[in-house]
Amino acid sequence: MQARHYPPGPDKDAPHVYLFGTCVIDLFMPEAGLDAVRLLEREGLTVHFPRGQSCCGQPAYSSGNPDQARAVARAQLDLFSQPWPVIVPSGSCAGMMRHHWPALFGDEPAAAAQARELSTRVYELSEFLLHVLRVNFAETQPLLPDEQIVLHTSCGARREMGTRAHGVALLDALPGVSRVEHARESECCGFGGTFSLKHDDISGAMVGDKIASACATGCERLVSADCGCLLNIGHAARRQGAPLQVEHLASFLWRRVGGGA
Repeated sequence: MQARHYPPGPDKDAPHVYLFGTCVIDLFMPEAGLDAVRLLEREGLTVHFPRGQSCCGQPAYSSGNPDQARAVARAQLDLFSQPWPVIVPSGSCAGMMRHHWPALFGDEPAAAAQARELSTRVYELSEFLLHVLRVNFAETQPLLPDEQIVLHTSCGARREMGTRAHGVALLDALPGVSRVEHARESECCGFGGTFSLKHDDISGAMVGDKIASACATGCERLVSADCGCLLNIGHAARRQGAPLQVEHLASFLWRRVGGGA
């Protein structure tokens, strides 16, 4: 993973950003997308949401279907035409857009150039909050009682985007929040997009291990920046009757520092 240069932040005279909402947020967890918008607006930004956006193409790409992934990516390229940052509240989707979109168009110079330019503007949400906006949640007053949480970082966010450290830094700066590390934090939750459908028995064992590890800490809330993982862990915890609630990082941060204030 190459080191990334972080600019000083959006132009104060034109503080605009795009939000790429991801298909999972759009279909299953819209509040996480809305809370991402609220966090960005809290910092004085104007957030634009192109209505034509859909999927990043990762399900097709990771299933070995580059032609279908290319078609999905192509449909997004013209939607983010202004030179504004593209904020993605998902490490795996951000990784697809930043690292794989340019390679998808290797035989199409014009489209490849467009994808490369766009990829330089793609940021995972916690990465953007921490390194570009340089938010300082330590100065905020807690709106809620103290709570302990565990963190889950998706495989793409941890290994491809390197954004576990960003989530850790944001959570550890929150007054009244204690983050507890658990034994299987670095392991996959078993979702993996189509992996959970093709290998449901293996996926079920993996998410079971993840839930048991989180619950062993005594924490009752798991926070993650990837909705696919949250759907998998949350549904499995409910089926097991495990005392574990899940929440997207954007929603957790907004609840702790914004909360409609």
